Formats: sequence, C-alpha cells, structure tokens
Amino acid sequence: MHADLSRLTFRPERHYSAVIAQQGRVQLDADTNEQTAIQLHQTRTLAADLIGRYGGPREAAGFRIDYVGGKHDIDTLIIHGGRYYVDGILLDASRPAPGTPVPDEDAEEQDTTAPPANWTYWDQPDGFRDPEKPGDRLPSPAQSPFVVYLKVWERAVSAAEDPLLREVALGAAMPDTAARVKVVWQVLPLSLAQLAIEETNPSKDIVRAAFDKWAERQSASSARLAARSERPEHADEDPCLVKPDARYRGPENQLYRVEVHAGGEAKDATFKWSRENGSVVFPVDELDGTWVQLASLGHDDKLDLDVGDLVEFTDTACASRLEPLPLLRVEELDLPGRRVRLSAEPGPGVGRLPHLNPFLRRWDHHEGPKRKGRTTSLKGGAVPVEEGEWLPLEDGVEVYFAKGGGYRTGDHWIIPARTATGSVEWPADPARRPLLQAPSGIVRSYAPLALVKGEGGTVDLRLAFTALASGIPAADEATLAAEAQARRQEEAAEADPSGGRSQTTAEAEATVEGDK
Repeated sequence: MHADLSRLTFRPERHYSAVIAQQGRVQLDADTNEQTAIQLHQTRTLAADLIGRYGGPREAAGFRIDYVGGKHDIDTLIIHGGRYYVDGILLDASRPAPGTPVPDEDAEEQDTTAPPANWTYWDQPDGFRDPEKPGDRLPSPAQSPFVVYLKVWERAVSAAEDPLLREVALGAAMPDTAARVKVVWQVLPLSLAQLAIEETNPSKDIVRAAFDKWAERQSASSARLAARSERPEHADEDPCLVKPDARYRGPENQLYRVEVHAGGEAKDATFKWSRENGSVVFPVDELDGTWVQLASLGHDDKLDLDVGDLVEFTDTACASRLEPLPLLRVEELDLPGRRVRLSAEPGPGVGRLPHLNPFLRRWDHHEGPKRKGRTTSLKGGAVPVEEGEWLPLEDGVEVYFAKGGGYRTGDHWIIPARTATGSVEWPADPARRPLLQAPSGIVRSYAPLALVKGEGGTVDLRLAFTALASGIPAADEATLAAEAQARRQEEAAEADPSGGRSQTTAEAEATVEGDK
C-alpha cells in the first residue's frame, strides 16, 4: 500500500489474535494497522472456509452477466447487482442510485430520464475500459465463445485521489490524515485458448477446472527478493551523523519500497524504489504540455520536489489498470506558481480528466544502482532488474533479485531501515544470511462468472450458497409422546401428594420419618 507508514508488522504465521494497547506507551500506526490486518485475516479466512474460493448468497448473488451485441455500436456486458465473495473478500456490484436534486422551477422541462440500474462492461467503477483501445474490446462470440471473469485486488487511496478524505477544517497547510484501502473488482474477458480448452462447447465443470488452474498461475508470483544493509566503501568520508560501524548510513528511519514497474522476464522487467513507501504524492490541478500545475507542494524538504527527481504522472484510471507509465524527470520548478516542468509531456490517455484526480508520485532512484564504478542507465525512467547480484539503493541498503523470477507490475517489497540498529529489518537464517521473500503484495484473486456464446447464450458459472439459519424443526412423535407423559405425571403428583397410597400408610410413613 502506498501510504506514509512506519512499518508493517502483521505476520499470519505468528498466530496473533489481537493487539493489546498498554497504558503510558507510545501509540504507533503499525499497531493499529496490525489489528486491522488481524481482523481482516480472520474474517476473510472464515468466509473462504465456509463459502469456498468464490460464491454468492442464493437470493442476492451479484455479477450475473448478460451479453449485449452491438449492432450499431460496440458490444458490452450487463453486470447485475448483488453481492459475491472471492477468497473471502466481499464484493458488491450494486449500482448506487443518484440523488434527487431540488426541482428547478424556472426550467421548461424536468429531466425524467431514469438512471441505469446496473453497471456495464464499459462503465464498471474500477475497470476504466477504453473503446479506443483494441485490447479492451470484447471478443466476438460468433468466432469463439469466451469466459467472463472477476479480477479482485486492493490498493491504497489517499486524499490526493479522493479529496473527500481530507478534513478541510484542518486547513490547507496541514497534511492529510488517514488513507484508505479500496477493494478493486474488474469484470474482464478471457478466451478459451488462454484456458487451454480446445472444445467449442465445453461443460461448466470443464471451464471451472481450467479456470482454477489458470487463476492459480496468475495469483502466484515467482519473483523473490532479499535485502540487507552493508557499510559502503565511502562511509569513512561521510560526516559523523551516524554510528561509525552502522551498516545503514541514513540519518533517519525510513520505510523503503521496492516495486516492479514493468513486468515480464528479468531481461524486460524494471523496478523503482522510494524511501517513503511511495507515499509522496502531489495532486495536479492542470496540465499544459510539459508544465504541471500542482494543488499543493510538499510540507518540508523531505516531502517536496527538486530538480532531477523522477515522478510518475498518473490518475485513478491508470492506477486501477496497473499500467506502467514512463517515469518523467523534473526539469524546472516554479515554486511561487506551484508549477513543475517535466522532461516530456505525459501520454494522451492520462491526467486530462479532472474527475480521475491526476497526481504526481515521487520516486527516489536516479541514475540506477552504482556498481564497480559504473552506472546503470534507466529504462523508461525505471531501473532494469538484474538477477543474481546485490544492487545498492542508497546509504548501504542493497537488494538482491533471485534468478529465474517472473515479475508483475505492482508487486512490491517493504524494507524498514532503522538508525538505532544501523541496519534494515529483514528475515535472516541463523548464519545471518538474508532470506529470499515473495512480494508483500499485490494479492490478486480471480473467479469465473459466465461463458458467453452470444446474445441469449450466456452460461452462468457462478456458485451460490444458502443461509445457514432456518426454523427450529419440530420434534418427532416419540419425543412428543414422552414429553406429554412427563407432563401428565407432574400434574398427577401435584394433584395427589400421597402418590395413590392409602391415608393410613402415608401417615405411618410420615411418623417413621419424624422419629428419625
């Protein structure tokens, strides 16, 4: 998550069930965030155990798909409202109803157009499909049936993307407060060839089985990274701002983020890194060629922009599509006007629509990691991945990419660096050798929704479950008879305390009891 964090401490293998606050102690963001992570892990694990990998409530299952062919327009899908669960994550496809404005009495005609009841493939809230991009268009079912599926993941949203998160009463000079985590769901097409299905009319079971195998391959990442801190050769030349023997030479605590920029094999993949977990962002008011008008600047020297910085000009649509955009260099600053000039004009499909909340995200690499006296050139503004060797970032922090990895845009690793220990926090074996770790995120989940064969020929692939609660069942006849007999015996005992014995016998027994 791109957020201003101290570190992330949740580890499911430790089996912690709660965070306990203690009096008189410093409260850290990591403790609160770990409690949230524990509760989410418990809730989603329970839901996945009960429901399975995916499913919806039978009476309110969402994401029913209808295919609508475009006779004079492009094809689309109707996404019906309701709820659905994927790997325990709750999704809601219901389209919010727009508010009713106060009637304009001066208007000649009132707008009585009914709002759409459901989302479609082209206007789904997190899809941001573009009809102008051939890759976004739906396949033709006339040529071959195709599968419609759900892709689900989560990303952080700050006040730069959602201005309503900012408390305006704090004033523009104050930083934002808490960020949010958003569940992103996207309805996408998938050909039968991608599922290795050769049949033209496969059954539901065949499609689901093939899809589950495909989803397992997509969900797993083969990329592995290790991190360490090594005292750099030039450490003796630095001012005495840190301990002389410290391996991490930075003057402040940092949370480094190493993130895959362009995915693929190692020869094609690139990465970027930030010492602030990628949280330094600047909302954009206007774009004019290579000049960018910012809504605000950084609040101090650590969180501002400088000439030579590399920035990512993006918006909500590009962030949701996980598209790697070229990283641009800051060439000139106009501080009084809150403007920056970039090394190139951003692409035509990003940052032009104000409702998509364009923003700049600062990254902290420059000319690539220095090794053996030479400098690695950047590729699209990012650092090329080089496997099998330690790559320096800065201040003694180094990373190592394992050989043979496959890289996906957005995958990332988090590396806390601490001045108190003069090192980074990273798992190691008893010999203090850093351990290779899978990415901290992004966790992707998938679920099949429908097999589209044409209009009116959509096969539903969703699964449904019924509610656990039901009426209390009536007892069987034997139980009812036994209960009735017991009630009669109780009533008889109350009406005849002697239990049917003669009065003389009862009095004699009472006398014996009294003598005792």
